[in-house]
Amino acid sequence: MQKSPYCWGTGRRKCALARVRVRPGDGTITINERTLEDYFPRVIWQTSATQPLKTAGLEGKVDVFVRASGGGLTGQSGAVRLGIARALLKLNPDLRPVLKKNGLLTRDSRMVERKKFGQKGARGLRQFSKR
Repeated sequence: MQKSPYCWGTGRRKCALARVRVRPGDGTITINERTLEDYFPRVIWQTSATQPLKTAGLEGKVDVFVRASGGGLTGQSGAVRLGIARALLKLNPDLRPVLKKNGLLTRDSRMVERKKFGQKGARGLRQFSKR
C-alpha cells in the first residue's frame, strides 16, 4: 500500500468546516477549485487563512488544497487557518512550538448564542413601557 503524498488537516469555526490537504510544492493555494484571491476577496480573510504558512516560513514551499463548506466567508477563513496549521503539524511535528505560540492550533469555540423564547433574539428584549 502506497503512502499518500498529502498531509490532511481539518479545521472548524462557527458553522464552517474546512478539509485541508498539504504537500510540498510551489506555493499554490486552491479553495474549492478557485484561487485564494478569487474565493476570499477581502485581504483580511486572505491573511487569516495563510497565517500558519507565514508563521512556519513555508510560504511558497507547499501546495494547499482546501474543500470548505458551511457558514460564511469569515468562518471559512478561520476554519482554513486551523486546517492548514493542523496539516503542517502532520507534515513537520517540529513546527508545534511556533504554531502553538502564535495561537494557531487552538479552535475558536465561540458560537452564535441561541434565540430565547419571548424575546426578539439572544439578548434583545421587547421595549419596556413603564406607563
